[in-house]
Amino acid sequence: MTSRGSACSAAVSTMDTTTSNTFSKKRNHHHTNTTTTTTQEEGHDSEVWSTFNHSFKQVQSVLDRNRVLIQQVNDNHQSKVPDNMAKNVALIQELNGNVSKVVSLYSDLSSNFSTAFQYQRNKNSDGERDSRED
Repeated sequence: MTSRGSACSAAVSTMDTTTSNTFSKKRNHHHTNTTTTTTQEEGHDSEVWSTFNHSFKQVQSVLDRNRVLIQQVNDNHQSKVPDNMAKNVALIQELNGNVSKVVSLYSDLSSNFSTAFQYQRNKNSDGERDSRED
């Protein structure tokens, strides 16, 4: 894996550990009504991180493909062979499409993150209200 891919994986892993610890502390601090609620929350947290992980893997796959395409375009250009230069048109079109895919994937990631953050924020504020009612 590339250093960028490793950094991304490390960031996701760190976020996962840090966020899980934070969620656990808050869950333990505010008395959870039932075990079922805790299990559902953990299931939601797991699903969120699984979605993020899958999305980051998709992005990394497209970026890896782009790296190969750019190398092929450079090699074709340096060869100055007319057929190879003509192949660059299709390679650059694929590259352009892949950039659009990455933009879309990051947009989806941003939306998913915002939704998960809002869910967690609402859940925490509901927990604070419940603990004040005790």
